[in-house]
Amino acid sequence: MSVDGWNTVLVLGGIRSGKSEFAESLVTDAPVVRYVATAPEGDPEDTEWATRLAAHRARRPGSWTTEETTEDPRRLADVLESAEPNEMLLVDDLGGWVTVLLDPDHQPADDVATITELAEAIRGCAARVVLVSPEVGLSLVPTTPLGRAFTDALGAANRAVADACDAVVLVVAQPVSLKPATTATEPSVPATATAPTAAATAPVVASLADSEPTPEVQLPDVLTPTPPAAPTGEPGNPWAAPTMALPMVSTGLVIQPGMELPMPDEYAGPQAVDRLATLDVPGAGLGVLDRVVGFAAATQGTSTPAAWGSVRVLLLHGDHAGGAAAGTVAGDSARRAAQARAGQGALARLAAESGASLQVVDTPASAPIEDQPALAPEQVESALRYGWRLAEQAADAGVQLLVLGACGAGTEAAAAAVLAATAGAEPPAVLGRVITDSGEIDDAAWMIRCAAVRDALHRTRRSSRGAKDILAELGGGDVAVATGVLLGATARRVPVLLDGPVGLAAGMVSRDLARQARHWCLLADHGGHPAVRLAADVLGLTPLLDLRMDLGEGANALVALPLLRSVLALSAALPVHPSLAGTDDTDPAADEPESTDPSYADPALTEPDSTEPDFAEPGPASTGADEQPASGWRAG
Repeated sequence: MSVDGWNTVLVLGGIRSGKSEFAESLVTDAPVVRYVATAPEGDPEDTEWATRLAAHRARRPGSWTTEETTEDPRRLADVLESAEPNEMLLVDDLGGWVTVLLDPDHQPADDVATITELAEAIRGCAARVVLVSPEVGLSLVPTTPLGRAFTDALGAANRAVADACDAVVLVVAQPVSLKPATTATEPSVPATATAPTAAATAPVVASLADSEPTPEVQLPDVLTPTPPAAPTGEPGNPWAAPTMALPMVSTGLVIQPGMELPMPDEYAGPQAVDRLATLDVPGAGLGVLDRVVGFAAATQGTSTPAAWGSVRVLLLHGDHAGGAAAGTVAGDSARRAAQARAGQGALARLAAESGASLQVVDTPASAPIEDQPALAPEQVESALRYGWRLAEQAADAGVQLLVLGACGAGTEAAAAAVLAATAGAEPPAVLGRVITDSGEIDDAAWMIRCAAVRDALHRTRRSSRGAKDILAELGGGDVAVATGVLLGATARRVPVLLDGPVGLAAGMVSRDLARQARHWCLLADHGGHPAVRLAADVLGLTPLLDLRMDLGEGANALVALPLLRSVLALSAALPVHPSLAGTDDTDPAADEPESTDPSYADPALTEPDSTEPDFAEPGPASTGADEQPASGWRAG
């Protein structure tokens, strides 16, 4: 289990539950870890306790620093308040801290006030914090006054700390999330829909011939999960029909955390892969590309999936201001978007060769994330709905596969910020190198981007890590629209081929809104980008190829598309292996009808007629063993 989107997390657990090991796993990849030890040394003659402490010390890497707070329980709050933003604090554990708090040497002490100080220090801590605490409230009430005082104080501390933390995990042999790392709530609404307006159902499709950019993003007030009739001349998509009612209010579709959207067919995928083993395929078969067949089968709901016929590429164009765009040429993204609209450039040419339509989508411009939120909350809502509508339009037009791409200044840095906020990654680890137009590496621009992401994370360190908050603070317009596309495609059962940091960042955010979305995504190639690699690992998306091309988001996927189509077409067309068929197709005599002509009777199998002469009508000559029909290698 992983805990995503947290800044402070409390890990609870019983004795020997594995809570400390789980807490340590959360900070393993952090560059700077300060281990805060709270447990007293105890009785020198208690060798078992000394062995436990030694085991804890042995697990700590040599790069960690250790801070002792056993002398004064109030020191823990001081450590938290003085922590730096680049640090990771691991406090293990609050049980030892409460033991020191109740020690007679510290009496009289105001336990309630000290616990309150600790909770406030956690809320105001600039660093990321993992706190470990034992859960003793599930056992019997202690029979001694000291035991009851300990359980009461620890229970009060756990409640106060849990309220101050972003996330709470209970380890009971395995970790279980008690408080997801989000505090955003949405009002409950009835699952009913209003009638769609004409503006909501009118198709808006941009093709290769479109050359007029959309001036601004406008969303209809009402979206409906019930599609209109497929446009004349365009075939419908039989596996993209909606299957459930979605939350609706008078202002339109409500996109909120925890939506229940469709899942791919859990049986069709394995059945399709098993079917591949029965086909007449030479050698070892399709190798790792059998995953393409399993994915297509699950998303189409059949064990014999068809190759994707109608494919649409959505190119999201939106710039990010500030340091995120360091090293980019002003106006270059707009030039590439105009090229795509005119049918020029790598993406448009690849789309034309693949027979895919190309739709260029202008997304809201994003403010400098190091200074202010990228988008206003109402812009996030509009962008999510707009992306959902794009997916609905594609499904209504019979599109069987969406390819998600992006072009814009600062998109990689914004995606890295989203990944850092949702997966706990460090900006330098997920930001790719900046390459100039002349092919040179621009380290100065890369450092500016890292600083912008670092400052944005520091600015939002106390903000909620809910999906919409991350989009507003860090993601910006292109990531928000991409998230809406993934959600809308999931609702309409349309698979999405991802390619690049923006699509993967949208996949990370969409988990909070609908956990099913990632199961409708396929990653053809990671392109050598560190953010894509990390996000793919978190989402459980294994790249099919390792081409390491860098043609821009969307173009790498289109290069792989003909190969993926060929694999699906081959798997659907190949016959069953003859060894598994009912008859041997190689035996020409097996398909011959049995002859009723007496001239073909086998004289060796008939009784001689004494009244007949010793000669017969002319017929096929046959003797001895040659009379038995040949039956190939399966004879007998």
